[in-house]
Amino acid sequence: MRLEKIFYISILFWIVTIIFKSRFFLHMIQLQGYRNEEYRKWIKTSTKAYPKRMKISLIVLTIILVFQMIYTGYNKNNIVLFLFNLLWIVSIFYTFNFKREESKKELVFTPRAKRLYVSNFLVNFLELLILFMIVKKLASDIIIYMPVILYGLFIIYFLQSGNIILANIIVTPVERRINEYYYTMAQEKIKSMEDLNTVGITGSFGKTSTKFIVDTILKEKYRVLKTPESYNTPMGISKVINSELTKDYEIFIAEMGARYIGDIKELSKLTNPKIGIITSIGPTHLETFKNIENIMKTKYELIEELPSDGIAIFNYDNEYVKKLADKTFKEKILYGLENTEKLDIYATDIEVSELGSTFMLKDKSGEEIKCTTKLLGKHNIYNILAGASVAKALGLTFKEIKRGISKVEPIPHRLNIINPGTGVIVIDDAFNSNPDGAEAALEVLSQFKEGRKIIITPGMVELGDKEEEANREFGISIGNVCDYVILVGEKRTRPIYDGLKNSGYDEENIFVVKNLDEATSKLQEIVKSKDIVLFENDLPDNYEE
Repeated sequence: MRLEKIFYISILFWIVTIIFKSRFFLHMIQLQGYRNEEYRKWIKTSTKAYPKRMKISLIVLTIILVFQMIYTGYNKNNIVLFLFNLLWIVSIFYTFNFKREESKKELVFTPRAKRLYVSNFLVNFLELLILFMIVKKLASDIIIYMPVILYGLFIIYFLQSGNIILANIIVTPVERRINEYYYTMAQEKIKSMEDLNTVGITGSFGKTSTKFIVDTILKEKYRVLKTPESYNTPMGISKVINSELTKDYEIFIAEMGARYIGDIKELSKLTNPKIGIITSIGPTHLETFKNIENIMKTKYELIEELPSDGIAIFNYDNEYVKKLADKTFKEKILYGLENTEKLDIYATDIEVSELGSTFMLKDKSGEEIKCTTKLLGKHNIYNILAGASVAKALGLTFKEIKRGISKVEPIPHRLNIINPGTGVIVIDDAFNSNPDGAEAALEVLSQFKEGRKIIITPGMVELGDKEEEANREFGISIGNVCDYVILVGEKRTRPIYDGLKNSGYDEENIFVVKNLDEATSKLQEIVKSKDIVLFENDLPDNYEE
């Protein structure tokens, strides 16, 4: 085969690798909300951005290229050129991961993702064009400079994690205009629906569960539309409003997520809520918020944006939410389990088991009713109380609220029981663990009287400076409940291990594995009939050991 054909085949092979490599980095920046700053932080901490194999290959190719230029100069030596081409192909094969990794949250080719993907190809094409123009200036016969071209292609391949940033910068003005268009369209649509009541829900945790609960209860009386899954950004909510919200609906429930000050204000101006709920405030997303005070300020933006006749609903048992409730002079509803004399809606006589919970729902007027729910954990009682508070504000009776509560189904990956029929019970709490949720999961696990208790966890993330301390305390709590512990990731779970060790836990019952596959294998070695296995948290795809 002629050298020219091998060279052009190599370029085609390079294009294929770029397609797959850029797709991976598109996924990673999508997980970071297309924010370049957050994505850069991921690059700095991730081994996947610049893998060790890629660095080794780059060093080897650099040494060989320099040696080849010194040894042969720019003379056309077909054997040398062929060998360099072969080495280049081997380097690509050595560094490219041909095995498609399973993702917890798959890449979604939204219109924005498609535009960014195309923009990224334009960046690669421009870099390729510049490379060829430089070489063309230097020599009439491009094949003589083939090693230089291949080396340049490897550099472009090496810099794919950075190219997606350049591509994102290019499309940012376009995205801003598109976002403003759909945001304004959704905003005007909401304003035009005078009979619509919007319920805004925010909090450090419990937002999604509360949204599903509110939706189920309110459907006892109203026609309700809620944002699906974890749609809690301006573009996600705008999409729902523009495509799904019609005048047939009487209630719109919007979950509101935030990573920066001002995020909730933007969502509130979009959805125009008349009822606002703050479910909780805790040390989540501290990597971006920096401190609890900023989180409090951001969550309170929802209450500030309520109209003068709006209703603010607070979880009064949360110390940070309580402070916000106490400074609020709009109409408000306080819910909780403690200091009931100060509460508008509360629960007593709570009985929590592995099958669900029962409790007495009460209000400050003295009305009460016994309720039953399939949901597990004390923290879900708080979420139900939030739902009951909204229902009460919108005129539902206690009987309607009770009926709605009984219909609430467990949400996947949020403390729901799976019985596969093998004699082993699985508790799936794999979604985005936090200190309160982790304690609730352990409480549910402790309710089981038979069988050994096994936990599989990679620990908690996105807690900023408090992450190590929270995971150490988590380890101590685990030691009080579990018979066996499988920790996923040695470095990240070190604080949990230390907490277990310091509490006197038997280290022979602690197993540290690299990934979930190894955890499953280890589980199969130790698990027996009647055992209960808790999966607590599953790290996002952009987190690694």
